[in-house]
Amino acid sequence: MPSPAPVVSVHPLTLPAPGRGDDLRVRVSAPVTGNDLPVVVFSHGFSQSATAYEPLAAFWAAHGFVVVQPTHLDSAELGVPADDPRTPLIWRFRIEDLERCLDGLERLEASVPGLAGRVDRSRIAVAGHSWGAQTASTLLGARVLDADGVPGEDMSDPRVKAGVLLAVTGTGGTDLSPFAAEHFPFMSPDFEKLTTPALVVAGDKDDSPLSVRGPDWFTDAFRLSPGATDLLTLFGAEHSLGGIVGLGHKENTDESPERVALIQRLTCAYLRHALGLADAAWPVPVESTLGVLESK
Repeated sequence: MPSPAPVVSVHPLTLPAPGRGDDLRVRVSAPVTGNDLPVVVFSHGFSQSATAYEPLAAFWAAHGFVVVQPTHLDSAELGVPADDPRTPLIWRFRIEDLERCLDGLERLEASVPGLAGRVDRSRIAVAGHSWGAQTASTLLGARVLDADGVPGEDMSDPRVKAGVLLAVTGTGGTDLSPFAAEHFPFMSPDFEKLTTPALVVAGDKDDSPLSVRGPDWFTDAFRLSPGATDLLTLFGAEHSLGGIVGLGHKENTDESPERVALIQRLTCAYLRHALGLADAAWPVPVESTLGVLESK
């Protein structure tokens, strides 16, 4: 892993988004040095924004990535009401947001001082946490089942070469709690076509009210897809996985700088490996008291 570099972060940048109701706000972080920089487009969890997940965005950027973070319509910053006509389709708007970031990479690159000409657009990954992980998974090949259990359209993107799925929601149907089945019918992924290489990160204490299954629900993408070949299970971790939204954040229930440091190091190593960087090393050691790394 390269030595960390100083980082420049620009926010908000905007991308035109006809039909969305609001132009897309984006944050871009990048190292001030280096060339041929790979890209990570990151999808935040419910109600968060482009300025969250600083522990990941700053670390990845300092270690050689351009990190692109859109603010989705469900962000608390935007205040879209529950009765807004866009609300039932926010899950689709989220996917379109990631696509807009990919389509707008040249514009974003030109908007960050000193970044133009230093980005390798042939090496692109997507990542996300919670709902953001499900959003990111569709670009890797996962599909959404309809009410009859039929897979929806293929929304994978050939520009995306790898993914990191943090606390990604599992299968739907009878695995959902009654509340989730009523309010989140789109939370019914089919992982059979997720063929793009991906790392799944799950907490063994992440007992979500959205599922009746327990923490193993968050490992479905690894168990059921051909592309997600690696799984990091964190011991004692709940849904915030130690505090990846930001240490000291009000939503942290299991704050652990040690867990966050492990996720930083391991996800960075995985992304460098999956994107084919010459100096990448994978797998990497995991301290036995923090978690276990499985590969298939």
